[in-house]
Amino acid sequence: MKVLIAGGGTAGHINPGLAIAKYIKAQKPDTEIVFVGTQKGLETKLVPREGFELKTIRVRGFRRKLSKDTIVAIKELFQGYYEARRIVARYKPDIVIGTGGYVCGPVVFSASLKKVPTLIHEQNAFPGVTNRILSRFADVTAISFKESEKFFKSAKKLILTGNPIREEMLKVSREKARQKLSLDNKPFVVIFGGSRGAETVNNTVVEMLKTNYKEGDFRMIFATGENQYSKVIEKLGDAKFNSVEVAPYIFDMANIMAAADLVVCRAGAITISELTALGVPSIMIPSPYVTANHQEHNARALEKQGAALVILEKELSGQLLYKKIRDVINDKNKLQEMAKNAKSVSVIDAAEKIYESAAGLIRT
Repeated sequence: MKVLIAGGGTAGHINPGLAIAKYIKAQKPDTEIVFVGTQKGLETKLVPREGFELKTIRVRGFRRKLSKDTIVAIKELFQGYYEARRIVARYKPDIVIGTGGYVCGPVVFSASLKKVPTLIHEQNAFPGVTNRILSRFADVTAISFKESEKFFKSAKKLILTGNPIREEMLKVSREKARQKLSLDNKPFVVIFGGSRGAETVNNTVVEMLKTNYKEGDFRMIFATGENQYSKVIEKLGDAKFNSVEVAPYIFDMANIMAAADLVVCRAGAITISELTALGVPSIMIPSPYVTANHQEHNARALEKQGAALVILEKELSGQLLYKKIRDVINDKNKLQEMAKNAKSVSVIDAAEKIYESAAGLIRT
């Protein structure tokens, strides 16, 4: 079996593709899997790191008003389509799976025109424009939230699967993860703003470290995003602590997240799926810069279940963040209850459902 997986830009699009790929490999080890992404996305690091081949095409998003950038983006879209068409023709996949990002458009569309079975997966309750358009051509549209059904009225076939979770997230042990990281009984807090970082979150954490945090309050890993790492280090200046590690990106997220007593993060759909699968309490700072404010909807749903606290970005300050973290980690009963509530809403069989649907398309 040959499978082509298109997805890129951010970890939120790439990790579901990797989860699906690993599940397929576990069921059929002889399957040939190739990813298609862009040269500038995080896929150039994450995909090869997991041992999969990556092909790249030129494509970028564009605004709906006419400008020089829009013209360049449209030109690259056509170039990307022809590059995607060549990849599909050469590779001759049995199925093409799209997991989000602009790269999915040319790849899934060209496969559809060649009558290759296609499946797309939407991670969020409010779907992106690319997937809404592709749902008209894809044989199957897999969704993660029932609320997104109304946006796919023209889809050929719609299935509710949830978000695929990386295999390592399902197999990791909290005890072994803490041993691997040499953690003692002191609370361990993980803070990150997404694969590209979040400037407001980063500035708030810097403020917290410089004005509120005291050495040994709790152990902490703070991932800044690769593009913002040098700025954060510069802003921190002499504010360095033995119990705080500042990193551009967390590659071993399975062990780091499993070992955490509390995670402070944005409210992306994949992040939420992984947190709930592991049963990790969280403080969520939803991004206000996303379509239809869907991250706040994600975060509020988790808050309603008693699995998370929510701080809106407009309310954010170093002092408030520090207080919220301390309030949670110093209340063991609250931590345990949040962890239990997070675990109770987890969905861990999305990759299996997508695999079964894809296999059905191939058989048909």
